[in-house]
Amino acid sequence: MTQLSQSWKALLVSAALALPGLAFAAEPAMTKDGMLVDNKGMTLYTFAKDAGGKSMCNDKCAANWPPLAAEATDKPMGEWTVIKRDDGTMQWAYDGKPLYTFVMDKKAGDMTGDGKMDGAWKVAKPD
Repeated sequence: MTQLSQSWKALLVSAALALPGLAFAAEPAMTKDGMLVDNKGMTLYTFAKDAGGKSMCNDKCAANWPPLAAEATDKPMGEWTVIKRDDGTMQWAYDGKPLYTFVMDKKAGDMTGDGKMDGAWKVAKPD
């Protein structure tokens, strides 16, 4: 292999490894069929006991209703905000409402959490 082709190969490998770090900021979720879903298509929910941009779903609750995780470096955009949870992790919120998935939803489009706890859990919908 010539030195030039080795240099190109090294350059291509370096570029491929750098690409994930160059990802552009994207919304943490999207709208599908009139509801919010995460980037895997899983239904997102809001919890009626949350108030003032604070999550009241912790410990066992969060095990069943995993928060839509945000990174410490994520920044608010439009209706999307990032809140700090009691355990110090970050969570996405839409229009001030923290967002969650539900462990019983097994595939994209499942909405088995809608109405749980006497209606406290609702499918999240954009304004």
